[in-house]
Amino acid sequence: MTVPQGTASLQSAATSDLSRYYLVRGIVAAAWVAAAATAGVSSAGAAAVLLLCYPAWDALANWFDANGSGGLLANPPQALNVVVSLIAALAVAIALRTGMNAVLAVFGVWAALAGLAQLVTGVRRWRAFGAQWAMILSGAQSTAAGLFFIKQAGGAVAPTILDIAPYAGFGAFYFLVSALWLIFSSRRRTA
Repeated sequence: MTVPQGTASLQSAATSDLSRYYLVRGIVAAAWVAAAATAGVSSAGAAAVLLLCYPAWDALANWFDANGSGGLLANPPQALNVVVSLIAALAVAIALRTGMNAVLAVFGVWAALAGLAQLVTGVRRWRAFGAQWAMILSGAQSTAAGLFFIKQAGGAVAPTILDIAPYAGFGAFYFLVSALWLIFSSRRRTA
């Protein structure tokens, strides 16, 4: 079956946009990890800002992605992710007054819910784009990490930003793998 030329061009443009989006998400997450491991460790103020920015950035990125894919109404998992991430950013601001155990609990709830939304988004995109296995795996791992964070938050030892950094690092890895996979798959199809 041959794909009509206009449809192939639209599919190629959508794949290019999605791979660019994944690339930006991966780079920002990697930069966040680097900032957390340097400024976040040496300054409580920098750690607080980084902890607030991570879910806020996720909300913005999901909003941008949904708008580029038909809007929030056409993408309920991403709309949910926007709302959950905004609430998480506000909850982190409040939890910072209580301590890092509370912040980690907020990150846990957020990671679990955002992971489920990402998993559903990956499954929904599989038919149109393929190469979504890394996003599906990332969503599942985010959900598991969230549950682990919630359990860890109840511990006697106060966590630090370095307890959250590996979570962001895996996110960076999955987004970069997805971007590269889409780029190379698209090039193979056009070759």
